[in-house]
Amino acid sequence: MAAPLESDLMRSFLMLAETGSVTLAAARIGRTQSAISMQLRRLEESLGQSLFERRPRGLVLTARGAQLLPYAERVVHLLDEAAVSLRERPLQGPLRVGIPEDYGESVLPRALAGFATRHPGVEVSVRCDYSVPQMAALEADLLDLAVVFESGDATKGEVICVDPTVWVSSVTHEQHLCKPLPVSNYFHSGWCKEYAMAALDRSGVDYRVAFECDTSGGMQIAVRSGLAIAPLSRSTIPAGCRELTQEDGFGVVDASSVVLYLNPRGASEAARGLAAELRAAFRPLEG
Repeated sequence: MAAPLESDLMRSFLMLAETGSVTLAAARIGRTQSAISMQLRRLEESLGQSLFERRPRGLVLTARGAQLLPYAERVVHLLDEAAVSLRERPLQGPLRVGIPEDYGESVLPRALAGFATRHPGVEVSVRCDYSVPQMAALEADLLDLAVVFESGDATKGEVICVDPTVWVSSVTHEQHLCKPLPVSNYFHSGWCKEYAMAALDRSGVDYRVAFECDTSGGMQIAVRSGLAIAPLSRSTIPAGCRELTQEDGFGVVDASSVVLYLNPRGASEAARGLAAELRAAFRPLEG
């Protein structure tokens, strides 16, 4: 039976892989060079494999070392995450969150997963709505934090992502080739008229409203079913659909920012904790 891999050995291995030097690895970890060399020898002996090649300019991973690297990263990450979680004081109480429906199935679950594990005593309630009513709810103390869309550079909140709105068409149905152009429109939001339809008007596009709804989920249905093209956040384009680009005769509808606001009356520890999770969850959407 193979000997188990120790976490300290994994941590030293990662530092050696990052620095390529026993001297630098020892300095960063706070151990002697001989201790780091001994740990590497133990790790290589337990695996029966050489993990580094000794070259004039330092240590270079072997093929086996490169194979071990992602496993070591996962092990050390999980240990660090566990340490933070167990040292962190669990939070309690209600937490009211506002977020666009666009991110209800993508960003929100990622943000809530780790937060709920560490703070099971927090009772999270979520409100999906347009940006204007979300901000009104925040001002009325009905929300503890809100994520909204904002256009322009001036904002009093924290920009956590830029996720442009683009025209989207089904790859199969190619609605964008129809004349007049079938488009999807929101019932109760003036955003479509102000931005989406205004862009088509400026371009002299002949279009008709073929689908009306009040949610981004409805917009996705319109596109997937082949009824219309729709303005959607770039990160939420559904499978089987694609962005309509300049080559298709379409441009970006709205380069709005995704902005985070905390309750102006003061943010609770729970709100600040979830805000950190939201920042991390939105980060992959950049670009």
